[in-house]
Amino acid sequence: MAQDKTNSEDYLRPIRRLLTGLVVFFLLGIFLIWRIDSPRVERFRADLVDRFVPSFSWAMAPVTTVANVIDDFQSYGRIYEQNQELRRELQQMKAWKEAALQLEQENAKLLDLNKVRLDPALTYVTGVVLADSGSPFRQSVLLNVGARDGIQDGWATMDGIGLVGRVSGVGQNTARVILLTDTNSRIPVTIEPSGQRAILSGDNTANPPIELLESPELIRPGDRVISSGDGGVFPADLLIGRVSLGSDKRLRVRLSADYERLKFLRVLRSQASTPITDPGSLLAPANGELAQTETETGDDG
Repeated sequence: MAQDKTNSEDYLRPIRRLLTGLVVFFLLGIFLIWRIDSPRVERFRADLVDRFVPSFSWAMAPVTTVANVIDDFQSYGRIYEQNQELRRELQQMKAWKEAALQLEQENAKLLDLNKVRLDPALTYVTGVVLADSGSPFRQSVLLNVGARDGIQDGWATMDGIGLVGRVSGVGQNTARVILLTDTNSRIPVTIEPSGQRAILSGDNTANPPIELLESPELIRPGDRVISSGDGGVFPADLLIGRVSLGSDKRLRVRLSADYERLKFLRVLRSQASTPITDPGSLLAPANGELAQTETETGDDG
């Protein structure tokens, strides 16, 4: 058996060498035919291509399919990248839209402030609301203006429509504003058209009540409420709101200022009243003094 195996290997080895040589010779011949620059060889190559290449289309079909699949995957990859880029741009557009809306709101607030018609004698400082108190027992806001801007305690503040409150606490760079709704707020008001005088008293609700009213029967819901200027705390004729009837049957004021969106406030510079140094000069002179004055006046004449 070992001898038969050796004999078979002796026969197969020359055959393999012969086949290898034939394959190499065939490939070399194809290479030479394809490289020879001759009109006859060119015609021969064209005949070979016309005869054999169309018949091999079935063999090229898998290669073509794989190439198309690869192109499709590459196309999908490009589409995915473009989709991700569009998503990023959309996020940026959303951020820009939000910024634009905020700027639009701030611009609207500033325009509202500019529309308010005040007494020409009143000047003001516009401040930005930094924060609120965050307490249900104390309603106030913090402005970014303070002593460096000449702000003083007691000055009135307004938004784009109506009175908001008064300054209560001034720092170098900030000022605290007590709102009309705070329990510590007491404002003398005038109710039009009846001309009734009253006090607007804060009670930590959105619609503070009206107190110390002399003739409630003259007041109707919808009547205009303005500051009276009594006591010299606030300038007169500043819009506060409209009278409304609360659920507790009390007369309340529906404030004109938008307390939900306080962004900018005007701090009105109140002119200091002239101090009274001689109270006696306000009293009428006695009868004897009046007669003496008239006599002196007659003598002078």
